[in-house]
Amino acid sequence: MEQTADLESVFRAHYARVVSLIGRIVRDPAGAEDIAVDVFLKWDTSIGAEAALRWLLRSAARAAIDELRRRNRRQRYESVLGLFRRDPPTPLDTVLANDEVARVRIVLLALPPRQAEMLLLRADGLSYSELAAVLGSRASSIGTLLARANERFRKEYEKRYGLG
Repeated sequence: MEQTADLESVFRAHYARVVSLIGRIVRDPAGAEDIAVDVFLKWDTSIGAEAALRWLLRSAARAAIDELRRRNRRQRYESVLGLFRRDPPTPLDTVLANDEVARVRIVLLALPPRQAEMLLLRADGLSYSELAAVLGSRASSIGTLLARANERFRKEYEKRYGLG
């Protein structure tokens, strides 16, 4: 019974932030809630309440990136199948194809997972010290790691889409 109470208190304390992070990445509110619930169900109560937020944010970023990868694979398969059936694209497909957010997601998927996580968590408002705690790095190295991740993102974006 104690584990349920711990999970419940952590869930109540951090659910909104975890859903918000995932939602900004996957751009699907209902999907973000489902992914967030899965993240909380994987949380091990032995981690402790004080480390819960760090663990949850990192796991949420990873789960959201995994979801984007699944969508990307599905989209590739559907495009191959589209060669055989000539269904016109839906208005949503057209909007997403031209949407800057879709481009950013594609570039994030091309980055090493740790760099993508770092950029997503920083965009979520985590400070350097919070990033260090979540990622298991030294706070003194976060600036350098973040600069490398930003540079890699910029180069990948330019390679794919030209100057932004």
